[in-house]
Amino acid sequence: VEAAVMTSLALNCTINKKSLFDRKHYFYADLPAGYQITQQRLPIAVAGSLTYNLLVRQKWDQVVTKTVRIKQIQLEQDSGKSLHDDTRSQTLIDLNRAGVGLMEVVMEPDMCCGEEAAAAVRELQLILQALGTCQGNMAEGQLRVDANVSVHQPGEPLGVRTEVKNINSARFLARAIDFEIQRQTDVLESGGVILNETRSFDYKSGSVPGQVSTGTVLGWFGDCSTGCTTPMRDKEGLQDYRFMPEPNLPPLILYDNKTVPAHADPQQVVNIDQIRERLPELPNVRRSRLVEQYGILPEHSFTLVNEDGLMEYFVSVARETKAEPRKIIGWIIKDLLGLLKQHSLNVSQCPISPMSMAELLNLLEAGKVSSSAAKQVFQELWKGAGSSASQIVQKLDLGLLRDRSTLEQICRTVIDSHQEEVRAIRGGNKKVLNKLIGLVQRELKGRADPVQVKTILEEKTS
Repeated sequence: VEAAVMTSLALNCTINKKSLFDRKHYFYADLPAGYQITQQRLPIAVAGSLTYNLLVRQKWDQVVTKTVRIKQIQLEQDSGKSLHDDTRSQTLIDLNRAGVGLMEVVMEPDMCCGEEAAAAVRELQLILQALGTCQGNMAEGQLRVDANVSVHQPGEPLGVRTEVKNINSARFLARAIDFEIQRQTDVLESGGVILNETRSFDYKSGSVPGQVSTGTVLGWFGDCSTGCTTPMRDKEGLQDYRFMPEPNLPPLILYDNKTVPAHADPQQVVNIDQIRERLPELPNVRRSRLVEQYGILPEHSFTLVNEDGLMEYFVSVARETKAEPRKIIGWIIKDLLGLLKQHSLNVSQCPISPMSMAELLNLLEAGKVSSSAAKQVFQELWKGAGSSASQIVQKLDLGLLRDRSTLEQICRTVIDSHQEEVRAIRGGNKKVLNKLIGLVQRELKGRADPVQVKTILEEKTS
């Protein structure tokens, strides 16, 4: 109940101080009682909103902010899980989850494509994780999505909807919705009728018959070229859902500071105001604070907040280094996050600690290593040999070479052996100079300051 109240507050809902439980009285094969308890007439919270950000054309600097209305948040029983064995023509039932408390967030039909729904669910996931009301791991069943999809012509009432059940990832959610939109469109355009039915999504088979024009391109949540929905059962009209007041549960009563009974045991009542005081910093507030406090770009704040643990990593590094936040961002998002994705690791599994990253940036900031040498040190830190950044610099002799006479000697050697490039530079092709800089750096194992090398080469090729 407290988790539901906290979630309702975070989603700007109106909380009902009195809510009722109902019995969904049609047969549940995977609940021992044969029925499910839910909140139908008067749920714990209503009329909220969820603001989420939509990536346009795969560019974080083009972000559209959208809002979906929350119809209600309700408490109900989770059911068991039916496991169908077609080979033996039998069904087994896993009752481990049966009867466990479940929170359901019901959204209004304010989204028009799979990408919008996936972005909204991802933001909801971040909010739940920030609150601690749900770990939100969809693959492990901690958060599942049912998508209700209908199509209609502009200006006409909403069409007949289908419900795609138990989707377990944001990527599959986008695929399932876009497939279902196109399927229903094709059915109606060919003169068919949409059935009010429950469907499941099979991500392994089928292909999306077409792409819906939404003004945005699916890219954040991955390829949507495979997967299809298949029928499970008809809804059989309204009589399929028969609700009655739950006779075994009294109304759920919540309080605030003004209405809490005198001398009430705090353990026996739920105080909305006390829960409001415990609300943590939510993802949208975190993003704004990061931009304001560190002067980073808004698109970088999305990456830091959306990747679990990355914001904390960034803050730890920023606290221990004198480097500018935007320089830190470059190393963390481009280099570190790139390697983590490449090796399918999360931030908590990163072999480079925030302290090690900060030490490397401090060496770079103090001019003790060049940028190219710092990249080598970074790769050594990633290997996890146990050495610090300073020890790696010393061991591999990567300290910045500042002796101008030595640099001039190496530059002269490179120039003498690449006369064709020198003629191109003197002919006006300044881009060729970058090749010579790279050759000098190769000779010096990245130990030279690129700016100083460029200055010397410009002098000697002018």
